[in-house]
Order: sequence, then C-alpha cells, then structure tokens
Amino acid sequence: MKFSVDKQDGVVVYELLEEKLTSLNAPVLKSELVLANAEGYKNVIVDLDKVRFVDSSGLSALLTGHRLCKDEKGIFALCGLNDSVKGLIKISQLENVLHIFSTQFDAAAALDKVKKK
Repeated sequence: MKFSVDKQDGVVVYELLEEKLTSLNAPVLKSELVLANAEGYKNVIVDLDKVRFVDSSGLSALLTGHRLCKDEKGIFALCGLNDSVKGLIKISQLENVLHIFSTQFDAAAALDKVKKK
C-alpha cells in the first residue's frame, strides 16, 4: 500500500495514495494504525482524497483506527471523502460515529481545538 505519514505535535496524518482501500491493502493500514497507537499517538487523521473505493475490509481498518483513538480519549478523523466513500459510511450508519471533515486542514483545525481544551 502506498501512503505518506506525517507525525508531529501528537497527531499522525496518513495520506493514502491508492485508489482503493480493500482487503488487499487494508491490513497494512490497520497495522499502521495499531503501530501509531502503540507509539502513543491518540489523534489520527486519514486523508482519503485519492481513494475512490472502500470495501468492508477497508471500512473495518478505519473503524479499528477510530476505536483505538477513542479508547485513548483521542480523535480519529477522516477527510477528503468522495461520494462513493461517503455513501458507504452512510449505508453503514457511521456518519454520526466517525469524525468526517472536507479537508486535511479542517481536520487538523478541529483536532487543534480539542487538544487545547
């Protein structure tokens, strides 16, 4: 799986550089999220701007990240979702569970506000 990672100020930003998040590459993302959690990062942003399709395994990886952050009183934020990915999240009734933002900037600003509290 191709992705970039930026770790700074207690936040990890993953920018996925694949068009699909499926059973073929979702385990790599899940492992990365578990590793970041083990390193003490409780706030994570996953930028899905380049992702056009997510299957159930991809959604499971994202939910794992959400659970890990929530357990540590942090925030797991998604950004850059296209209509297909938004539709999957809506069908799965997760739009009120996951923190979704339009851009990485918006997600970072929201996390910044939470960290200052």
